[in-house]
Amino acid sequence: MKETVLDVLIYLFDHYVEEELEINPDQQDLKTQLVQAGFADLQVDKAIDWLEGLATQKDVLDTSVLCSRSIRVFNEIENEKLDVECKGFLLFLEQSGVLDSEDRELVIDRVMALETDNIELQQLKWVVLMVLFNRPGKEAAFAWMEDIIMDEVSAVVH
Repeated sequence: MKETVLDVLIYLFDHYVEEELEINPDQQDLKTQLVQAGFADLQVDKAIDWLEGLATQKDVLDTSVLCSRSIRVFNEIENEKLDVECKGFLLFLEQSGVLDSEDRELVIDRVMALETDNIELQQLKWVVLMVLFNRPGKEAAFAWMEDIIMDEVSAVVH
């Protein structure tokens, strides 16, 4: 089976965040642990870069152009990667107050940073969860998204 960057990220999230283990700040040790878990070096490096991008993007995002009453128009590349179901889910999350416009832009940025041609709804939900986890003050939104994802995972298992 060929793992993707998102598979590595989900593994990290499941094994470190969910079990409340501290991620070792030494990237080399983290990389070694992920390679020992069976992930390819290249995918691990890309996942670490993705996480670094999440950390830096939230500080770089230009919030002056964001308005709570604005409608997000997706560009051609975003339309190719996100299908109607994914864009509808993002709109639903924003209208429900789970995401604000800044969160939405971070989610879109992180989705676009994944090296895949298109994103499935389940994958988008994981990206939303990871973005919310990294946003201070978003604990309730994170818990809501976590419940959605875990309910779907347990439904598949049973």
